[in-house]
Amino acid sequence: MIVSMLLLFAVGYAFIALEHKTRVNKAAVALVMCAAVWTLYALAGGGDTAPKLLGSLGDTCEILVFLIGAMTIVELIDVHGGFNVITDRIRTRDKRRLLWLLATITFFMSAVLDNMTTTIVMVMLLRRLVAEQRERWIFASIVVIAANSGGAWSPIGDVTTIMLWMRGNISSLPLMESLFVPCAVSTVVPVALAARTIGRGEVSHARTAAATLPPGVGQRMSRAILVAGTAGLLFVPVFKELTGLPPYMGMILVLGALWLLTEILYDRRDDLEEESQNRVAKVIRRIDMPTILFFLGILMTVGALQSTGLLDRAAAWLDATVHEVFTITGVIGLLSSVVDNVPLVAACMGMYPVADAAAVAASADAAFAASFVRDGVFWHLLAYCAGVGGSLLIIGSASGVVAMGLEKIEFVWYLKRISLLALLGYAAGIVVILAEHLLFGL
Repeated sequence: MIVSMLLLFAVGYAFIALEHKTRVNKAAVALVMCAAVWTLYALAGGGDTAPKLLGSLGDTCEILVFLIGAMTIVELIDVHGGFNVITDRIRTRDKRRLLWLLATITFFMSAVLDNMTTTIVMVMLLRRLVAEQRERWIFASIVVIAANSGGAWSPIGDVTTIMLWMRGNISSLPLMESLFVPCAVSTVVPVALAARTIGRGEVSHARTAAATLPPGVGQRMSRAILVAGTAGLLFVPVFKELTGLPPYMGMILVLGALWLLTEILYDRRDDLEEESQNRVAKVIRRIDMPTILFFLGILMTVGALQSTGLLDRAAAWLDATVHEVFTITGVIGLLSSVVDNVPLVAACMGMYPVADAAAVAASADAAFAASFVRDGVFWHLLAYCAGVGGSLLIIGSASGVVAMGLEKIEFVWYLKRISLLALLGYAAGIVVILAEHLLFGL
């Protein structure tokens, strides 16, 4: 039974990794794979299938509700032109200055929004700033690197950090304290090297009109939605710390409050036609539902593998053969450049439960076991490696795939021109984490 489940998982994983070749949406593969592995588990005589299935579904739905809320809020900001406030203020034409400016904005924006949305916003901005396509590819590639690095140090900046945060493997402030500098280094190194290759001078100016606000939306309304949405997203970690409730409850509160705000704003507008109004009930239809279903399928599939005890045995094998957290997570980071980082992180969470003081004390190697306590070095490394490692190949992250699709960036071009820069930044960040761990115990 376990062999059959593993075989199904391997085949499904291959189709997911080769989505750009097979043209089969990875969400469809993930859903079929989920149903198939749970069916095999039930047919093999798992008498406890129902409670385990329900428990896995409950854990998965916590993450999905959080993501649906966050994606709706970001979409709400976007349809009201909120991001124009940021992009319209970038007027420099100097190549190096523009490169650093875009990387900095992307790095911090991605920590609040998801890295895929941030990449879309910045690539659309690039089309208004840079006319020559190959020149634009360099800037877009740096945006991908900065978006992935920026998402890794924030509990709400990337799907993998959201997963770790919501399951209690990491907490907000320790994660930011531990990973901000390494993630910044993993951005600065590639940007500095790329700045040397593009030379001096000005970019080829694209003669496109500035972005306009949607019909019926003024500057005040656009900025109000931007401020309220961003403040709401930043409030979610605070809500969790203040109340002790799961993060998805904070996201539900923020989404409900923004819904009320937009309803009030539109109810006061008698001059605006109904079809021109971007109420939440309309905006929520625009969120990326295939991505939500992909996460559902992947996380539930990993839950089935965990129910068999397979992941526990895999963790025991790694402990016996590798027994070094930097090596384990470093390899995971390299793998995340080829395959999706969500199932990788989900599998690691299933393999390694959060250790408590009693488990550490009872372990034969207390130092190694201490790496797996809440906010232990393993979990911070996993967040960093899974997030930043996706930049090594253009297909290694959602932001990379988005940039590849929007700008038609060639896989081989990225491999030759950008992958080494991303790898050097990735390795430099790991060195910083190691230094922090040895010097400060972070």
